[in-house]
Amino acid sequence: MQDYKGLNLLFLITDIGFILYWSITLLHVIPKEYLFKDYENPILQAWNWSFLPLDLFISFTGFYSLLLSKQENPHWKQFAILSLTLTFTSGLQAISFWAIGNDYNISWWIPNLYLFIYPIYYIPKLIRS
Repeated sequence: MQDYKGLNLLFLITDIGFILYWSITLLHVIPKEYLFKDYENPILQAWNWSFLPLDLFISFTGFYSLLLSKQENPHWKQFAILSLTLTFTSGLQAISFWAIGNDYNISWWIPNLYLFIYPIYYIPKLIRS
């Protein structure tokens, strides 16, 4: 993974970030003024929680890719591509939802744009190699 400058760090930020986000969400630590619009709506809460399995799978595949890379196992690339593809998907789905709902709260857009954009750089490089 050393040929893909920054990918290790981005995986760690993303994968730890997902675990922190879901832990904070589970513990209701986010102040009400920072929750997304209509957070109390049960349908929107279900929508948000529907990302939990996807986000945790992203973290698992990202961490596993890092482990395989450290072990110099060539299969790390397949797990990296899977993790990046799912990360892109998670960001795209959230951004699409906010855009369709005409909700442009920057505090929710920035993390989801991050999830949407950074995989675009690495996926083609990994596929070509």
